[in-house]
Amino acid sequence: MYFIIVVGTAGSGKSTLTSALYYYLVNNQLDAVTVNLDPAVESLPYKPDIDAREIVNARDLMRRYGLGPNGALVRAVDILSYRVDELRDEIWSLKANYVIVDTPGQMEIFAFRESGPAMLDVLIGDTRSVTLFLIDSIYLVKPSNYLSALLLASSTYFRLKLPQILVYNKIDLLPEGFIDKLINYKEDPYTLADELAKETMNTPMLWGIDDIYTIVEKLQMYEIVPVSSKNLSGFNDLYAAIQRVVAGGEDYYTEEPSPRL
Repeated sequence: MYFIIVVGTAGSGKSTLTSALYYYLVNNQLDAVTVNLDPAVESLPYKPDIDAREIVNARDLMRRYGLGPNGALVRAVDILSYRVDELRDEIWSLKANYVIVDTPGQMEIFAFRESGPAMLDVLIGDTRSVTLFLIDSIYLVKPSNYLSALLLASSTYFRLKLPQILVYNKIDLLPEGFIDKLINYKEDPYTLADELAKETMNTPMLWGIDDIYTIVEKLQMYEIVPVSSKNLSGFNDLYAAIQRVVAGGEDYYTEEPSPRL
């Protein structure tokens, strides 16, 4: 059993990618299940095999205690953390090869509070796992946004302490050729450092271009996979990247029939 944890900021396309990745795996004769860990989501583009809303629903907490959306989600995630053993037992009872975990839309509430990482520790245990950190590609049009995304991805990596792949989602919405520019940022960090310096030319900054280059170079330690959850562009590369983390790139570890099939 391998866990694929889907994280990212609100609007990055976590649920859509969870759905697309599930159908990609199943259509390639690989056994997979989905887990929704968002107790506040109103609708999903897939039917989760395990749904946190069956344990606690943030909307119910809002009505019952007069909480706002964020307060209800915080309380709901805390309640889930106390009942995480139930979730773990349900997940492991399915005996699937791949478990795709769709995390709450407000990523900071899940990833940057103690309850979120602690919950994942219990669910995953010592099982090989990978985090997919989703970034809305349209957000990356500005160099400063690109750097901000790298900083947030690094913060999440240190909070969750799991191998991480950066997934540039929604590439079908990008202007032609722009994805090549984003890939070049990783291959030649000086390009990004140069553009950041130009963007902040008239803004007082504590960092010079050499400082920016050093930061950019250190932050780009993750494998990057551009995808479109809409047309499945890049999903072969995404699957290969996942396999390199969880199974050393070898398909046969996960292509054996699951006991539940």
